[in-house]
Amino acid sequence: MSYKKEFIKFMCDSNVLTFGEFTLKSGRIAPYFINTGNYKTGEQIGKLGEFYARCVEENKIGADVFFGPAYKGIPLCVSAAASLYSKFGKNVNYCFNRKEAKDHGEGGVIVGHKLKDNDKVLIIEDVITAGTAVRETLPILKKEADVSVSGVIISVDRMEKGKGDKSAVQEIYEEFGIKVYPIVTLLDIIECIKDGDIDGKQYLDKMIEYRKTYGVQ
Repeated sequence: MSYKKEFIKFMCDSNVLTFGEFTLKSGRIAPYFINTGNYKTGEQIGKLGEFYARCVEENKIGADVFFGPAYKGIPLCVSAAASLYSKFGKNVNYCFNRKEAKDHGEGGVIVGHKLKDNDKVLIIEDVITAGTAVRETLPILKKEADVSVSGVIISVDRMEKGKGDKSAVQEIYEEFGIKVYPIVTLLDIIECIKDGDIDGKQYLDKMIEYRKTYGVQ
C-alpha cells in the first residue's frame, strides 16, 4: 500500500475523514468531511508527522524552517520537523506564531527559530479552504525577515472551486507564486473507495457527483 493510501486509511481510522451528509461553511452539501481536530493522541500526531515528512521527501522540497500557523499548524510543524529528522536524518528548524504578541520577556509573536534573511520557509497546514491562513501568514513572516516561502504542505486538496472557477490551492499559486503540496487529493480518496482500501462504497456515486459539480481540474 502506498503512503498516500496509508494516509487515507489513517485519517479514516482516526475519525478525521468521515462520510455521510455534511453542510459546509460554503452552504454546499458534501458527502465527506475532514476534521483534523480529531487527532488527539501521541501515536496519531507522531504518525501524522511522518506523512508530512514523506511528502517533503517525495516532492524534494528545500526548506530551512518549518512554520506552523497558530493554532492547528503548531503541532503539525513540530511533529513534521521531528519526523524528518528521525526518518530521514534531515535537521530543520521550526517556529510558529502566537495569536497575540508577547509584551514581556523576549516579546514578539514568533516562538522557536528566529527567522533571518534568506531563510527558506515551508508552511505546514492542515487544509486550505479559502487560503485565509496563508494570506495571514505571509505578512507575519515578512515582518520578521526577508524570507522566501518554498511551499505549503496540506493534508488534503479538496480540488474544489471557491467563489470563482479556481480552487484555493490554485488561487494561492496564482496570487503568490507559492506551490501547495497536498499529501493526498480528493481523487486519491475516491480511488481508495473504488479499490476497497477504505469503507464508503455506498457514498462513491455521491463523491463522484460532488467532484463533477464543484471540482476543478
